[in-house]
Amino acid sequence: MKQRITSVDRNSPAAKAGIGEGCTLNSIDGIEVSDVIDYEHLTVKEKLEIGIGMPDGKTKLITVKKELYEPLGLNFESSLMSPVRQCANHCIFCFIDQMPHGNRKTLYFKDDDWRLSLIMGNYVTLTNVSEKEFERIIERRVSPLYISVHATDGEIRKSMMRSKNAENILERLTRLHAEGLSFHCQIVLCPDINDGEVLRKTLDDLYALRPECASVAVVPVGLTCHREGLTKITPMTKAKAEETISLIERFRASHGIKGFVYASDEMYLEAERELPSYEACGDFEQIENGVGLYRKFEHEFLEALSELPKQGEMIELDSVSGVSIQPLMQKLFDKLLPYNVRIKTHPVFNDFFGRSITVSGLVTARDILSQYGGKLTGRALLLPHTMLREHDTVFLDGMRMEELEEKLNLPVRSMAADDGYDFINDLTELLEELK
Repeated sequence: MKQRITSVDRNSPAAKAGIGEGCTLNSIDGIEVSDVIDYEHLTVKEKLEIGIGMPDGKTKLITVKKELYEPLGLNFESSLMSPVRQCANHCIFCFIDQMPHGNRKTLYFKDDDWRLSLIMGNYVTLTNVSEKEFERIIERRVSPLYISVHATDGEIRKSMMRSKNAENILERLTRLHAEGLSFHCQIVLCPDINDGEVLRKTLDDLYALRPECASVAVVPVGLTCHREGLTKITPMTKAKAEETISLIERFRASHGIKGFVYASDEMYLEAERELPSYEACGDFEQIENGVGLYRKFEHEFLEALSELPKQGEMIELDSVSGVSIQPLMQKLFDKLLPYNVRIKTHPVFNDFFGRSITVSGLVTARDILSQYGGKLTGRALLLPHTMLREHDTVFLDGMRMEELEEKLNLPVRSMAADDGYDFINDLTELLEELK
């Protein structure tokens, strides 16, 4: 596959060899480059023979010399160097299938691309990976992968994901284990389907694949109010959450371990249990599944707090969060009072997706506006950046932060939600602006 070069890093080996913007990468050492995985693998060496298509249509073979593992310096139209692979499953718990209609199209795109698992830590199912492609994963030594398992029982997994290719997951994980390739696992827990003894068997199977199976997260299924025509799933309850946490605790005790499998923060909040300590969250390898998210933030927040300048007079601010985490955030923000900063945290009930959804990342501008429009008294409204599209100011309902600011007639600021140090830095900058 020919790859169009959009730019070349200054003083890079490629630039020094005369490769320029607008050329195409045709081959490396005679091998066609299908995607970024091939590219990274093939460009490790110190001497490369690069097949280049010139803007005038001619082709050239260019020798490039560089240091071992030194980046070649080429940039392409797509970071993957090929289209993102779509999900081929029809999971009974798929959140995208539970989205209301009429939002921006990108919200309905389901990716399931093992290359994004390697590059960005996205969880993938491997159901759209052919045997030939799986062999390439092994050949290219792809590690670590982040894999949505849900159940190691093939029939149960197949019924949950409604994919005939879902049942061979244990075989593939065993092969990764045999090849020494590491992976992290995710289990979306659906009550009465993959909990209880099914969960215990899944954990037993995954534990047997240590150390390549590095960690497992168990997260409660998210059910919106937009499930018309979808498979009926029993909602997570306090009792079910407590039962699941207890099962995990018994599993750890029986194996004499403290880590490996973790229930998400959301599971503990649902069970009305105290969150595990900072030290109990391991290396935070499952933080993308909400394991230790609050404790990490709290730890960093408190460490950075001493760097916050004390204000001359009390500064009043408002903030919003999901319902489940609001009490903890308010308790944490009360630590700001000696610095003459008072943040009042307001819980936002999720009418957009349904009130069973209580996490901050799924709060919409519409719900903030309907519940708190005209009621905020602070000098600015703070909201976690997870409510917005990455690198943008757009909420899930399509409203921009600037529009919300205008409607509230109040400054609105996006704040770091996954790093307490960054939050204190953001807060320091905001307080300086408000002086």
